[in-house]
Amino acid sequence: MDVLIKIETEITIQEALDFIHSPACGGEVVFTGKVRNDTKGRAVTKLFYESYKEMAIKEMEKIAIEVENQWPIHKIALLHAVGDKLPGDVAVVVAVSSVHRGVAFDACEYAIDTLKAKVPIWKKEFFADGEVI
Repeated sequence: MDVLIKIETEITIQEALDFIHSPACGGEVVFTGKVRNDTKGRAVTKLFYESYKEMAIKEMEKIAIEVENQWPIHKIALLHAVGDKLPGDVAVVVAVSSVHRGVAFDACEYAIDTLKAKVPIWKKEFFADGEVI
């Protein structure tokens, strides 16, 4: 299995798609998480993501191994942005390719759910009223 893991200020959906593409695979699933302009009715002006990068990369590597052990996938890309992100910006991309779509869907869902739960990447929300959480 080929793996692409990246934590940078700029990530793209296309990079993940290009990485997972394989003529052997009939299923390519991509999850994209973008910054919303609203949280519970409050206007959001930006998010700031920070990480403990070395630990975050190790956790993302563990997720890739877990996915490989549970599903017959060909490739997986786990990308997360850090720094200031505005509404509409891409914050996270998980992409998986497999011979069949069902495997790719299941593996992608597991990967993003596990990434959100385990990887040490934190965010601050900046609201239009000046509050920062």
